[in-house]
Amino acid sequence: MNLLKTSVLNGIAVLIRTATLFILNKILAVYVGPSGYAVIGQFQNFIQIVTTFAGGAINTAVIKYTAEYYENENKQRIVWKAAGSIILLFSIIATVLIIIFQKQLSFLIFHNYEYQSIFVWFAVFLVFFNFNALFLAILNGKKEILKLVVANISGSLFSLVITSILAIKYKLYGALIALSIYQSIVFFITLLLCYKADWFRLSYLFGRIDPNIAKKFGAFALMALTSAVCLPLSQIVIRSYLTGEFGIDYAGYWEAMIRLSGGYLMLVTTTLGVYYLPRLSELSIISDIKKEVYLGYKFIFPLALLGAMSVYFLRDWIIAVLFTDSFLPMRDLFLWQMIGDSLKIGSWILAYLMLSKAMTKLFIVTEISFSIILVLLTYLCTKLFGFEGVSIAHLINYACYWIVMSLFVFKQLRNDGESYAGS
Repeated sequence: MNLLKTSVLNGIAVLIRTATLFILNKILAVYVGPSGYAVIGQFQNFIQIVTTFAGGAINTAVIKYTAEYYENENKQRIVWKAAGSIILLFSIIATVLIIIFQKQLSFLIFHNYEYQSIFVWFAVFLVFFNFNALFLAILNGKKEILKLVVANISGSLFSLVITSILAIKYKLYGALIALSIYQSIVFFITLLLCYKADWFRLSYLFGRIDPNIAKKFGAFALMALTSAVCLPLSQIVIRSYLTGEFGIDYAGYWEAMIRLSGGYLMLVTTTLGVYYLPRLSELSIISDIKKEVYLGYKFIFPLALLGAMSVYFLRDWIIAVLFTDSFLPMRDLFLWQMIGDSLKIGSWILAYLMLSKAMTKLFIVTEISFSIILVLLTYLCTKLFGFEGVSIAHLINYACYWIVMSLFVFKQLRNDGESYAGS
């Protein structure tokens, strides 16, 4: 599967996912408003953290080693067995802890006890949530792109239907329940797609954990856990700061902006995950890796630029169609956010090398550093420029990140002894 074919198939799923996301944006804008967006953002960050600690931290490793052992099904099964056993164990532990501390978590995330029962919903469905992610990782590593596309489309449609019904009927409470359960329901479709494949059996997912594989998982787990803490935590801090500095509605405008960014960049970011990560995992010669990076800058980066320019020039129409008039203050964020998004994709094309080659130390240092820098820049820029400073901070942060990636990633590859003739 080459980049073009992967992008086309992935594009179909992304178009559907983007359409459903934008429809959901409109529904949420009408039924929960800007303040509801801020609350949903807080809960989504909590979900990111918990699912990663509950086993999701090793899914990148599953993609890498499933792709790396593509010609050796026995080794692939050892990887899956270790992953399935680890995810089951940590999901059960997380479920028990969430149910026990549901009251405290509600106050920590929402600053009240009104949504305490949301955490019970999430805890009950957590194991299905995590196994759905594991099956998607296996399909990705096996390069079963068509099945991966079907699974992603199913997830998008379930998200649309479930969130729409619950948000319309129960407003914010319903939207939070939908976030807790919809990916768990998609689990059964993803399971069916995997189970019908000749290479898959449920028995391959459970059993003795190979210590060598567990050790290999360790590097990826450290990277994923770092991301799971740093990015969501920095967003929670920024959202709380915006609420205190400008009001909860302004935190909602920023949440709407970053959700919009995630939506229009979805084709680019999912192509990076679906194509680049397995592909880079297969390569060891630096000259070959450079060719793949060049392809990324030739095809993927211009797509991100085009998307950013289109969103900027259509910003008034986008706010009117995808949101409501109450979201008009987010208009001030578009220019800086779009430039920052383009810089982000430029840096990510290089950053995926850190994941594919398990550059654990570099990844952890940069994740922690730039998460802290983003928070500090947000404080500084909002003091200097007002509300739009939150997006100016986003731009500056990713400009610096791209520079660091350019300086250190290939240097790290050479230091790790992966250079060959032609480098």
